[in-house]
Amino acid sequence: MSDAILKRIQEQAAYWAQSSARFVEKEFIESIATLSREAIDDAPHGVIKLDDEGRIQLFSRHESEKSGVAVSEAEGKLFFSEIAPCTNNAIFMGSFQKGVSEGSMDFIFPYTFTYKMKPTPVKVHLYRKEGNKENWIFVKWS
Repeated sequence: MSDAILKRIQEQAAYWAQSSARFVEKEFIESIATLSREAIDDAPHGVIKLDDEGRIQLFSRHESEKSGVAVSEAEGKLFFSEIAPCTNNAIFMGSFQKGVSEGSMDFIFPYTFTYKMKPTPVKVHLYRKEGNKENWIFVKWS
């Protein structure tokens, strides 16, 4: 994928993040670092916390139920290669890497998961608050 196309996709994803495309409550995002595991598991969307290399630090119960991947199987693994290799591309992983390198991200985009499941459309929100080293993926399953 050309750099120009990727840049346009990421610009569009950043624009959507400022619009009604948001599906995660602002209060949830602002308090995510202090929420209990139980509160994260009770969220009406999937929640995944990654380190800067893409290793899963937290995989919510909702995400586990929707994806069919056990929490114990996901946590500690590399998201883009071991758990969701269908995301190992310029759009998904490229946007994540861009956000990590810039120190902040707030991208929302439609995506289709295909690994170990029939093609499943979702909405993805990649988030990292500036000045923080926590990377979050929120997934709204259709």
